[in-house]
Order: sequence, then C-alpha cells, then structure tokens
Amino acid sequence: MRQLNRKLLRDLLHMKGQMLAVTAVVACGIAMFVSMSNVKYSLEMTRADYYSRFRFADLFMQLKRAPEFTLEAVRRIPGVATVAPRIVTNVTLDVPGLDEPATAQLVSLPDRGAAALNGVFIAEGRMIDPSRPEEVVASKPFMKANRLKPGDHIGAVINGRWKRLLIVGVGLSPEYIYEVQPGAFFPDNRRFGVFWMSRKALESALDMSGAFNDLSLTLTHGASEKEVIRQLDRMFSRYGSLGAYGRDQQLSDRFIGDEIRILGMEITVLPTIFLAVAVFLLNIVLQRLVSTQREQIAVLKANGYGDEEVGLHVLGFALAPTVAGVIVGTGLGAWLGSALLQLYGDVYNFPRLLYVFRMENALGAVLLSFGAAVGGALMAARRAVKLPPAEAMRPESPPVYRPGLLDRSPIAHHLSMPVRIIVRNIERHPFKSALSVTMISLAVAILVAGRYTFDSVERMSEVEFGSRHREDVTVIFNDAMPPSTAYSFASMPGVLEAEYYREEPVRLTNSYRSRRQTIKGLQKTDGLQRLIDAHDRPQRLPEHGLLLTTTLADLLGVKPGDVLRVDFLQGARRSVDVPVSGTIDEILGLSAYLRLDELNRLAGDGGALSAGVLKIDASRSAELNDRFKRTPGVAGIMMLQALKKSFDEMIAKSMNTSTFILTSFACVLAFAMIYNGARITLSERARELSSLRVLGMTKREIAVILLGEQAIFCAAAIPLGFLFGIMLSTLLAKALSSELYRLPLVFTPANFLFAFAVLVTVAIVSGVIVGRKLVTLDLIAVLKTRE
Repeated sequence: MRQLNRKLLRDLLHMKGQMLAVTAVVACGIAMFVSMSNVKYSLEMTRADYYSRFRFADLFMQLKRAPEFTLEAVRRIPGVATVAPRIVTNVTLDVPGLDEPATAQLVSLPDRGAAALNGVFIAEGRMIDPSRPEEVVASKPFMKANRLKPGDHIGAVINGRWKRLLIVGVGLSPEYIYEVQPGAFFPDNRRFGVFWMSRKALESALDMSGAFNDLSLTLTHGASEKEVIRQLDRMFSRYGSLGAYGRDQQLSDRFIGDEIRILGMEITVLPTIFLAVAVFLLNIVLQRLVSTQREQIAVLKANGYGDEEVGLHVLGFALAPTVAGVIVGTGLGAWLGSALLQLYGDVYNFPRLLYVFRMENALGAVLLSFGAAVGGALMAARRAVKLPPAEAMRPESPPVYRPGLLDRSPIAHHLSMPVRIIVRNIERHPFKSALSVTMISLAVAILVAGRYTFDSVERMSEVEFGSRHREDVTVIFNDAMPPSTAYSFASMPGVLEAEYYREEPVRLTNSYRSRRQTIKGLQKTDGLQRLIDAHDRPQRLPEHGLLLTTTLADLLGVKPGDVLRVDFLQGARRSVDVPVSGTIDEILGLSAYLRLDELNRLAGDGGALSAGVLKIDASRSAELNDRFKRTPGVAGIMMLQALKKSFDEMIAKSMNTSTFILTSFACVLAFAMIYNGARITLSERARELSSLRVLGMTKREIAVILLGEQAIFCAAAIPLGFLFGIMLSTLLAKALSSELYRLPLVFTPANFLFAFAVLVTVAIVSGVIVGRKLVTLDLIAVLKTRE
C-alpha cells in the first residue's frame, strides 16, 4: 500500500484547490455541530450547577399576606422537602445620576443564617448585617448599568415612606438569571434591579411582622408536583394566593430553557445542510477522478492490486479532506463555542460560566464527518472496483449525441456558439446540473434564514414599541386603586394624555385543561395602547366575551364560541363562565383581554385599576420624574423608550454575531460549490476547450463557455434558494417560537438583496480564480493527453 499512499498524496496535492474546498465545507459543518453542542451542554451544566449551589426552588407562590403558623401545615404536605417564606415588594428608586425613576424588587433575607432557598451569590462587597436595616445587596446587572459600587447610597419609597439605603454588596440569584421588571419581557437594567435586605427591616417597613407574602419550596424525589400545588392552592386561597406554580412557569427559567431548546434544534438542522453538501462535493469530485484515472486503475489491477485495495485508495481521497475538516472544524467549534457562551453570559446572569468541551461531541463530529465521507465516496469506489482492467485501458466511450431542446428550437441559430455549447452540456447532464443548482441554493437559503431572524426581531420591535405602545410612561400601582384615586395621575402637570387598565389574576379552565393567567381589562384599543397582531394590523375588542391570543387558545383547546371557566384568584374570588369571542395572533406572551367595564362586572367589585399609561410633555419630564420618585402607591415605572433601547442593544449584539457566523459559513458553502463546479468542468472539458482555442476561439469565448455554465447555475439557484430560505425560515419560526414570544414571519427586500449580493460576489471571486487557470492552460499538453 506504500505506493498507493504516495500516489494518493501526489493526487491530493494536484487537486489541492478542490480538496481544500471540501475541507472547508466539512469544517464549517463540524464547527457548527461542535460549538452548538458544547454551548447547549455548557448552558445546561452552568444552570444545573447554579441551581444546585444556591438551592433554586421547585415551586413558587405569591400571596397577599399569610401568617407564619401556616408553614407547619405546608411542611406536612407529602413530598415537600424545604419551605422558605419571604417578603417581596416592588418600590420606586431614586438612583444617583438617573433622571427617571427606577424600580426595585425588594426580597427579604433571613436574619440568621443563609437563605434556605434561592440563595444569593456575593460577587462584590459583603452580605448585609441584619442589625443595620438600611443595608441592601443589589443585583449585579443593575449595579453595572448604573455604575454603582458597594458603599453608594440610593433612595427608595417603601410603603409610602422615603428610605435611604446603603448598598453593601453586589449579588446574583438563580431566581433572576433573566432579570426583568414584573410585567415586562425585556430587561432594562438601568431602571430595574433586585435588592435583598433583612427580613426584620422589610417586616417593619411593610407592617408584615409574623407574616409573609411569598413562598418557595423544594420537593422530595418522586413527589407529585401537581398534588402539592393543589394542596397549596386549597390551603392559601383565603390568604390571597395567586396560585402555586413550578419552575416551568418561572419566567427566568423559561427564558433560559427556551434558549437551550433552540440550540438543540439548530444542532440538527444547520450541520446537516453542510454535511449534505460535503457528500455531494465528494461524490462529483471522486466520480470525475475515477473517469480521468481509468488507465491508472487498470494498471493497478493488472499489477496485482485487489478490488479492496483499489476501493480503499479511492476512499482515501474522501477521508483526507474529511480528516482535515474534522481537525479544523473541531478546533474552530471549540473556540466558537467558548465565544458564544460568553455572549449568552452577557444576556443571562450567571456567577460563573462553565464551558465544557465534551469528547462525546468530538466523537459525534467524527462519526458524522466519516459518514459523509463514505457516503460521498461510495459510488465512485464501487465504480472503480467494478471496472475491469481491459475495459479501463480504453478511453471512456463518448456519450451518444441526441438533439436537445435547444437544437430543436427555432431560436438556436440566433444564439452564439458559446451559449449553445453551454446549454447543450447542461441538457446532457440534467441530474448533475439539478444537484449543482440545489446545493448552491442551500447556501442562498442559509443566507436568507440568517437574515430572517434579524428582520423578524426588527418587526417585533416595530410592532411592540411603535404600533402597539404609544405611551411614554407606564405607572404600575402597588395595589389596585379605585378609579377616583388613579385618575389623579392625569391631572399632574405635564401629563398630556392618560389611559388606565386593570389586570386580574385568574385561572382559566376548559375541561381538563387549566392555566394560570392574567386578564387585562382595557378602556379602549385605539389610544395609547392598541391591540396589534403579528402582521401589524389593528384589532378591536369584542363587545362581550374574552379575546385570547392564538397560542393561549390553542393551549386551552378553545375556539371562538366556546365557554371558559374563569376563577378569580383575589378579591371576592368569584367563578364565572365567560365565552371566547375571538383570538388575536400577538408576538409576545399569552394574553386574555376583556373590556374594562365587563371585567369590573365579572370581578364583582366597584372597579379597580392596576396601572396607568401616560403621554407626557417632554419639556416637563424632569418635574414629573421627580414626582414619580416620591409618589406613594407606585410599585414601578416603565419607560417605553428605555425598554426599546435595552431591547435593541441586547438583540443587536446577539443577532449581529449569529448573522455574521451564518453569513461566513454560507459564503464558504457557496464558494466551495461554485469553485468546485468550475474546476470539475475545466478538468472534464480541458481537451474540448483547448481544441476550440486551436480552432480559433478567443480566450474570452472559452472563459464564457467555462464560467457561463456556473453563472447559469447561480442564476437558477437564486430563486430556488429564496424559496428554500423561506421554507427554512418558516421552520425556524416554528422552532424558535414559544409561549413567551412568537417570531413573526417577515421577509424584507433587503434580506433577498443581501443574499443575492453575497452569492454574486462569491461567484465572481471563484470565477476569477478559475479563470486564471484557464489563461495558463497548456494547449499542447492537453491535446496530447489521451482520455
């Protein structure tokens, strides 16, 4: 085999351009598989490590106020392992250097010992001293966004009283991996943070001595979560419980869980495309190799080399670029995975990121790549093995000429000779031509799908922060206010327009399907807050009955005309039957809407309001901000433009990175296809092209014949790639969507123009490289070659 190995090495060096192209495609596929697999596993391990070290709870429950003696009954529930009561409230902050009011969620810590559940990691500074009620630990994202440090003071309105708080530490908690203000979907770290302070201090400030309003639990192995939730709901219904729920409904865990699920989907789809192209490239390269080395194969067999040795020799042409691709791709994937994990670390708040390079992923990459190599080489190897030596010594029989569609067409004689040669060659190899177009179109599809997520998020921003929300400020009340009190915000100097809404926590039930949900009662839908669907179309509230988001209706298994059981979870805790009058396809969250007066009637009270949305005079914003900071009864302030800016910054970083990676890999894919196609055509038709040069054709005409075929393939691949890109984007939209958000299916002209421009650029570059080979073609040597 030593002679065969030397021959293999010589041939690989001779075909180095084509082999490098195959290596690059394999490396891209392996890099995507390794990086995404490692990131997915690393995120899972980082989350599991964080949850374990800081004792993240299994169940959560918020309520109005419950006495501590009820905890003994909770501990006796079968399956309950650990019980941790807390006091949690939202307050308004006055942050140094920030004109607008900020919001904090205050969370109590035990006065003795560490928190039993949902512990706090101290990243900087120290833990609070329970004997000093003014001390707090602030969340790291808030501290970083406001450039604060331990030792700084901050003002807060707690239960209507102004307090000056001292920040002594910077903390993180597994409960707030994705830190957002209640009622929001996007983080605004400048204006929202989590503060931990002593239980004694919060008890005193909120008059909660001997009571709690938040409960966390862990369960024993094998315990029934549903049964524990049922008993908790029954036990605490009299104390204003909003219903217990598990980790799967905890906002922070749902966001990180969705990211892990999305990575799992991408591991399957994108590397598969690259490896499929690698199989095709190897197949056409090796098929051509066997055709051009017929005489050499015959000589090898005549000199005693068996079918197995010849087959392995051909297989070596596939394994060599594959091995190189695995090595390069694995290294690139390891580096890329580490960089991507750091990107996730900028969005999600972990005390440490555990990047784990799994050998199982590397082994999986090896198996996938070698499977692709064998798949690409199998047909060529079988052809070489079955080729009899006597037949191989003769040149391959030329194909039988038959007039094609072009030859029978009346326009044939109007076309130039180079164009006719190009079209005839495509007609004679329809299957190969169709596969070439398909493979190039996959590169276009990846470009379209890569830009689609960017365009989709842009549309999400336009709908949410442009069409749907037209207010400047949302004021969230600490407790539901009677309309007479809430309307006072409209009379503040500088408020140009005001609207109010009511949110009621309920349980929606349809047969065996049930869901904890908030019903939002709206005054109108054509003012500061509008009902807008995913296609940016305004919708109206029905005169009577519920309007549900499409996803919520699907989860509950209802359609317009059905009736839902609505159990109110606070106040009079009434249970009523309400018809479903319509659905709306919204982008964010799960929502249920009613007219405000109808919600008041169903709740059975005189009416209450949860929040107000305000349009303000920009020239008086400083005065209003100062009033908001010191207004009792305000639990939080949300600034629309601040949320939009935070959203844009967060999305820009992640989307730009993912788009750059996909674009780079798609360029490699397109270049490999176009370059290999042109090189194989040159190899197959070198004698023909040289003969045409001798007969008087110019270099330009010869270049048109050689590169024109690839140009036609690219032109045909563009619309097909657009179609595949739309299909791939649709698949991504379904896979990436969740209960928290749905990506709208939107395609902008810039997306398709971008894919077109990238493909044309890659085609020109590969054409220039192959064209240089054509210029240096040795006519005499080629014409002497006998095939």
